Amino acid sequence: MVDETDEEALDADEGEDGGPKKKKKLSGKVLVLFILLPMLIIGGGAGGAYFAGVFDAPEPTEEEIAAEAAEMNKKVVFYDLPEMLVNLNSTTSSSSFLKLGVSLELEDESVVADLELLIPRIMDNFQVYLRELRKEDLNGSQGVYRLKEELLMRINNSASPVKVSDVLFKELLVQ
Repeated sequence: MVDETDEEALDADEGEDGGPKKKKKLSGKVLVLFILLPMLIIGGGAGGAYFAGVFDAPEPTEEEIAAEAAEMNKKVVFYDLPEMLVNLNSTTSSSSFLKLGVSLELEDESVVADLELLIPRIMDNFQVYLRELRKEDLNGSQGVYRLKEELLMRINNSASPVKVSDVLFKELLVQ
């Protein structure tokens, strides 16, 4: 017993000659026209919009940048170390001197009391290092930069619980 719906389904699957019905495949023109061409147009439009900057985040305004900088500067504290006068290492009979005034940049004001307790250790480390320098070591901006980096490393090692962000020169005189 075959239902009427099953017979209709069998009739639909058979062609006019009684054989199975063939399904039509998409021709190359139809494939290009309705599938590939719209994909290329959409992809090209998206790529053009990306390179034009449509998807970029907006640039921060000058006011936002200034507010960010002001917020950062509120936290910064500067601590002045006593001036130092040291005799530089010399191979000749003439002596050279270095007069140095340094200010330390700290993260916040709460560490100033801890730093003040460590000033003798910091000054000792500075003195030992500075006395071994030669006048030639301080020539040019590269020499001053090396001095700055070395002092920053030494102060962070000697004042370990306190973090110093930067060493700023107030005075640097080589004679």
